[in-house]
Amino acid sequence: MWTGKYVRSPLVRSLLVGMVSDGEAAAVETLQWYRCSPDLLGESMRPLFLQSHLDSGTRSFLKRSVEKSGWMFTQLYHSFMSTVLSPLVSRTSINGFLGRGSMFVFSREQFQRLMQIGPDWRAERLLDLGAGDGGVTEVMGSHFREVYATEVSAPMRWHLQRRNYKLLGIDEWQQTGFQYDVISCLNLLDRCDDPLLLLRDIRRSLVPKTGRLVLAAVLPFQPYVEVGGRWERPKEHIRIKGKTWEEQVTNLSNEVFRRVGFEVEAVTRLPYLCEGDMYNDYYVLDDAVFVLKASEENQEPVL
Repeated sequence: MWTGKYVRSPLVRSLLVGMVSDGEAAAVETLQWYRCSPDLLGESMRPLFLQSHLDSGTRSFLKRSVEKSGWMFTQLYHSFMSTVLSPLVSRTSINGFLGRGSMFVFSREQFQRLMQIGPDWRAERLLDLGAGDGGVTEVMGSHFREVYATEVSAPMRWHLQRRNYKLLGIDEWQQTGFQYDVISCLNLLDRCDDPLLLLRDIRRSLVPKTGRLVLAAVLPFQPYVEVGGRWERPKEHIRIKGKTWEEQVTNLSNEVFRRVGFEVEAVTRLPYLCEGDMYNDYYVLDDAVFVLKASEENQEPVL
């Protein structure tokens, strides 16, 4: 649920527009979107951390969000329809129906740096789990010959079909008979009923040795499952220890990923951004974005 920071005062709005136009890194440091204290990371995690910064792709998303939040009649319509539909359908489906609430996790350049690839790198298959409207899928998709996606929300599936992605059912992608070079699981771990089972299925579905999982998790970790217009606790509750972003990143790596046979190859801190509404120009949560590979020795059997 989006309870992050927002910008609404005219003065701060003008500063944000200036930041978006001029790329003033000092403003980003004030927001602490990318800040990490390496000394608080576990010893094994420190050399794997990549420092990220505000870049042109992120600035463009912020600028669009600020502009769209100022479309008063559109925002009034969205607010009215959201009020009417919220008791009946999920917020994700409402956003899909209205064509609003696009997400931003990373830019093309940030994705390439995380994956340690160049602009011309190509692989066979990408699978984006819980792809939403496909905005983030598009950032990754240019590197793959085939792009597959899953999504529960019917309006969001319609957006994915418009982008010509190959849609798979949530119980189908594990049984296609082929494997994926990259699977992305972006901010889904805290929104599914069986997160450990999901991670095991992903591990089995990756191309051996070279396959990679790109996983983003909102920290602090607060798992809830969206059922209609309600939020409920998942059946399987992962408990992440630690009070700081750095402590939770380390605990995720040592206690969760290792348990299901993954090891961290790279990790960075990025803002998880969402387009705003008539009240807020944009919403932002703290993300940890990992690149994971299957470890040679499993900590537990993969069932």
